[in-house]
Amino acid sequence: MTPRHERSLIRNTLAGCRVSAEELVRHHHPSLYAYMLRLTGRPETAEDVTQEAMVRALTHLERYDERFRFSTWLFTIAKRLYVNANQRLTPSFDSDRVELEASSIIGHQTVAAIGMERKAHIENALKVALDALSGEQREVVLLFYQLEWPVDSIAHYLDLPNGTIKSHLHRARAKMRSALESRSDLAAHILEALA
Repeated sequence: MTPRHERSLIRNTLAGCRVSAEELVRHHHPSLYAYMLRLTGRPETAEDVTQEAMVRALTHLERYDERFRFSTWLFTIAKRLYVNANQRLTPSFDSDRVELEASSIIGHQTVAAIGMERKAHIENALKVALDALSGEQREVVLLFYQLEWPVDSIAHYLDLPNGTIKSHLHRARAKMRSALESRSDLAAHILEALA
């Protein structure tokens, strides 16, 4: 979706156009849900936070500042809701369920192209790598690699300097590599996945 089209949808939604509101939700829901699913590790929590963030964004759309990306504003709302939910719940990662849910949102073609056993090894390696990270590092990695946000956008979203985001990425990659290298049972499967 181009920024111009998105701004048009926002203006139309503010004017009461339900079709424009539905298109905004349809466009942003999958990526926000996939991000929240990876962040929380719980499909139910991810869905609840995603739905609540969408409702709040549409309810308070007049507060949106067009100088910034709508997705950044929406993700900020979701992140605040997640922090509140996180105070009540401790994440528990069920990697099979998380990967199944995430793969249904992103990468249907990729998941279908590889065998189930290979997929399971990749999921296990990804879980091991992500579990080695702090919460903030995990969030930066997910925003950068899964959602393909540029460093500037991540820095703005997390209210951190660009250099800090780059440091988080550098340290996260090193931690992930170290975590994977320490697991000899995963080494062959990682090489297979990269082939």
